[in-house]
Amino acid sequence: MSPVTFTKPYATREGLEQAVTHHAWLTEHAHPLRLPPIMGVRAGHIDFALIKGRHAELVDVPTVAAALGQAHAAAWASDLHRARLTAAHPLPGGRELADFVSPRVAALRRRHEAGLATRDELAALQPLLEPAPAAPVAFYKDTNPRNVLITASGEPVMVDFDDLTLAPFGYDLAKLLVTLAMTHGLIPPEALTTALAGYNQPLADAGLMPVSLTQFLGHADLHHLLTLPYLGRGGYRHPWPTVRPTLDTLEDLR
Repeated sequence: MSPVTFTKPYATREGLEQAVTHHAWLTEHAHPLRLPPIMGVRAGHIDFALIKGRHAELVDVPTVAAALGQAHAAAWASDLHRARLTAAHPLPGGRELADFVSPRVAALRRRHEAGLATRDELAALQPLLEPAPAAPVAFYKDTNPRNVLITASGEPVMVDFDDLTLAPFGYDLAKLLVTLAMTHGLIPPEALTTALAGYNQPLADAGLMPVSLTQFLGHADLHHLLTLPYLGRGGYRHPWPTVRPTLDTLEDLR
């Protein structure tokens, strides 16, 4: 008989409890994002309901983008309208979602110290790390294709809730597109514009401003610098500058 659960081990109790808290928060506030239900929690392990599916591919991007847009808009309306990108957001049980800015500033500093990012590259991204106080807040759960399972019905199921932070709208979608391009090579520009349009529709329905192409590419460039240490492993084979679409190319498709 095939197993009905997938068991994930955790090295620390803190990591396990954080994953459980994140799962509960997403379940409550990010509807209709589909997650594998937690079937049990025991010492050092979480038992999830087994979801049969494959990792997301380019053909799945419109569906995943729409699901992300719906989840981000729902989380904003339910809870994150009170959040700020520069401050941690409280969660039940005394836990919190990390802010967007400080972890990424620290990570970029490490990239610079390792010789992976120049001062000019960091300066170009500085505006992203100085958000306006009233900037609307979504969340980031690392939506790379390996963290999305596509079921036989074509429905995306999100897995891996270990790390969850606040993020601007569009940032998590940018991770999906950057990872696909860095893994498989150049993707059609229309795939990006279609994904962004599908993501923006739920935002418009919720009265939120759409993510522009300029904002989206800025998020993608930030992901590029943060992903550089993994280039050449973990499936990342194509440097982002070699597969990055230009703004002019994308605008021509509008």
